[in-house]
Amino acid sequence: MSGNTYGKIFQLSTFGESHGKAIGGIIDGCPPGIELDFKAIQYELKRRKPGQSKITSRRKEDDEVEFLSGIFEGKTTGTPIAFIIINKDAKSADYEDWKDLFRPSHADFTYEMKYGFRDYRGGGRASARETAVRVVAGAIAKQILNQYGIIIKAYVSAVGPIELNKHYREVDLQLTDNFITRCPDKETSEKIEKYILKLKKAGDSTGGIINCVIQNCMPGLGEPVFDKLHAELGKAMLSINAVKGFEVGSGFKASEMKGSEHNDLFVKKDGKIKTETNFSGGIQGGISNGMDIFFRTAFKPVATIMKDQESLDKSGEEVTMKARGRHDPCVVPRAVPIVEGMTALVILDFVFRKLAVSKPMQ
Repeated sequence: MSGNTYGKIFQLSTFGESHGKAIGGIIDGCPPGIELDFKAIQYELKRRKPGQSKITSRRKEDDEVEFLSGIFEGKTTGTPIAFIIINKDAKSADYEDWKDLFRPSHADFTYEMKYGFRDYRGGGRASARETAVRVVAGAIAKQILNQYGIIIKAYVSAVGPIELNKHYREVDLQLTDNFITRCPDKETSEKIEKYILKLKKAGDSTGGIINCVIQNCMPGLGEPVFDKLHAELGKAMLSINAVKGFEVGSGFKASEMKGSEHNDLFVKKDGKIKTETNFSGGIQGGISNGMDIFFRTAFKPVATIMKDQESLDKSGEEVTMKARGRHDPCVVPRAVPIVEGMTALVILDFVFRKLAVSKPMQ
């Protein structure tokens, strides 16, 4: 299996399966001498871990990260940072009856067709449990980005038919973690919570949308052809389990606008060149322009639901899948730190790529 590494300079490789002994990662390209806040890293994992509230999976995992190399006396050494997270609450017996079945909208069939063999326990490598590793690496990337004043904030903006119809500047993003839905608006959060609990009781699931904002990002990040900044952000988001859509700036709404409405006019504010509007979402020509970068990521409904479903087994025979297991009725509240983590990996990699060229940082 290839494709387990992301990044050109700041690289993350992940390994492990949902019901294996552990999951983990190796970070290469991290500069030496970075003093790490381990409590902050653990906090990010806490935001993602299962069993954190009444609207998430009942699986109980401590998700405590153990660093094996690349760190000495609390600082990075510049050598590869290896780490693991032990799986403690895997219940593989829940999947024994499904080992020869193809679960609807899961990776079972495609893995079988590609490899001819698969780890059926919890989805194996295809499980969203792998994303905990991304959160660790993203937390480290965030701490490095803080040195450049770059802040990344993601939040839930919609679940099912319920949407927060406010611009990100109209809400206090510092309140995001105050709500189990990770929607920073009290009224909308309460509606989302009720909706998720209703679906959970019915044995069903729902999808949602996560908005992300990158603030204080310097201009000049991104490459103008294949490695456009928004293309890399899109790839990073679409690599997250259950993601089905990505749009940056005005996104699909741009198709409804006239050029005279959509063009971001350049103005001078506080002695700096900025744009009067920001329909571009902070990226033009695939390169950051110094304005806030913002995008939206759409997640599908969780594929495992607590309802019987008709499917096929390996021999092509019709089967009825009996609902069981511990699963989220909606994944988006736990996916917020994953979106932030992957965003941090993308931005930091481009920061380092910019530092590698002759023009100095502005």
